[in-house]
Amino acid sequence: MRADNKRPRHRMSRLERKNTLVAYSFLAPNFLGFAIFTLVPVLCAIALSFFEWNGGDISKMRFVGLENYATIFNVKKVSQNGLAYFFNRVDLGIALKNTIFYTVVTVPLTIVCALALAMLLNRIRGAVMFRAVFFFPYVASMVAICVCWSFMLMKNGPINQMILALGGSFNKAWTTDSTMAIWSIILVSVWRNMGYYMVIYLAALQGVPRELMEAATVDGASKWKQFVHVTLPQLRPTTFFVSIMMIISCFKIYDVVAIMTEGGPGRSTKMLVTYIYDEAFVKVRYGQASAISMILLILVLTITVIQFRSEKKFAND
Repeated sequence: MRADNKRPRHRMSRLERKNTLVAYSFLAPNFLGFAIFTLVPVLCAIALSFFEWNGGDISKMRFVGLENYATIFNVKKVSQNGLAYFFNRVDLGIALKNTIFYTVVTVPLTIVCALALAMLLNRIRGAVMFRAVFFFPYVASMVAICVCWSFMLMKNGPINQMILALGGSFNKAWTTDSTMAIWSIILVSVWRNMGYYMVIYLAALQGVPRELMEAATVDGASKWKQFVHVTLPQLRPTTFFVSIMMIISCFKIYDVVAIMTEGGPGRSTKMLVTYIYDEAFVKVRYGQASAISMILLILVLTITVIQFRSEKKFAND
């Protein structure tokens, strides 16, 4: 008698087929939205980065291969001098520098403010009302927020009046000063986003075991030591998630800059996304804009992968 190693094929029952179709019907709208508004545009941008196209008739698109990427970087300089890659355009280098500076400052400030608010509102009375107050800026209109902050940061606005009252001497509009313009963008971004991440930290604080806090109290640990040695380690996964989301959001910053400073004064608040927008819709160079978008995508993916590996290594240790 020959043994049959093949497993019998499982046939789905009528109920299983019905449940599967119901599940797919719930997933279909989200998948279609993702495919139409995210996946297809990304694939088109990847393809367009290898073409030269100035808009208009699609038949005038010209395949140039890696020429768009070679234009962005000083490839000839590298081949002649053996130097590292440098940006061929000064504006792009400045945009990348501003974006990195904005990210490096905004992410820690937002995390610190969000965590401080979460710790403050975790156990006080009336916390529900304050949570709604701090969360409201995140769901409010960005245009309204930027207009209000632009008014407050004017030369004679409330912020400068407070600085003068405290003995300061700054009497310029923040958004028109080359030094303070990027700080006005950072200030608005932190103020708007800290309420959202505060809610995430509040949810994480509810999951900190009380037994650990009670054990630390019995051992004589102060409130600060309890926070450093008990609370923070328990919040590490949440902090990792928040940092990932914040970095991606910071590299995509556009709306605040477009409304408040338009990349100025000069190039002091020019960001990568605003540079890509100018390349695509002002200078009408879609191939170049798509190539820069791919560089931004690779940069964000690289940072994300490094963070995931660092977190995994830290967790294993």
